[in-house]
Amino acid sequence: MNHDVPIRRPYHHGDLKAALLAEAETILENEGVQALTLRAAARAAGVSHAAPKNHFGDLTGLLSELAALGFVRFGAALAAAMAEAGDDPRQRNKAMGRGYVGFATAHPGLFALMFRGEVLDQDRPALRDAVLAAREALIAAVRARAPGISPPPLQMAAQATALWSLVHGFAMLLLEGRLNGMIRSLPGDETADSLLDAVLAAIRVVDD
Repeated sequence: MNHDVPIRRPYHHGDLKAALLAEAETILENEGVQALTLRAAARAAGVSHAAPKNHFGDLTGLLSELAALGFVRFGAALAAAMAEAGDDPRQRNKAMGRGYVGFATAHPGLFALMFRGEVLDQDRPALRDAVLAAREALIAAVRARAPGISPPPLQMAAQATALWSLVHGFAMLLLEGRLNGMIRSLPGDETADSLLDAVLAAIRVVDD
């Protein structure tokens, strides 16, 4: 895509940072992280090339703030999915898994950026806080399996890591098309969601 085309969404006074992040996300999803620069975001927002530096400092700052925004949405999506599932621990875990994978498939570029540690400033407050909040959503899924019981810290960490590894790995395989053949080979109208549910149950992450 040629960024020298006329501006798509002119910047409105008072929300420059939000406008730059929105344009940056559009570039990221449409063209990949390699096309996302401060100049590209500024050009798309219709502001001077120097404007993004006032909010982000450099490209790492822009990418980190965009990743932070992703983690905020991500954590909210997981929490909402679990809340909608009700009180049954197994249903809440299934909903969390579907919410995780659903977010990844709906925002593949943003999802990939969120876990590209080498291009992010992990100490940036917005990113650090958003990551911690999203991690709490995963821990909440583990706690939901045994209401009123507080496992030892190591066991809690192990369970959260196992659940995270499972759904993250599934999401990455799905995004890369590695599961397409397996899903097509299943009988009936099985989908990625039903395969994920079966995987969760198969390794006893959901069922005791």
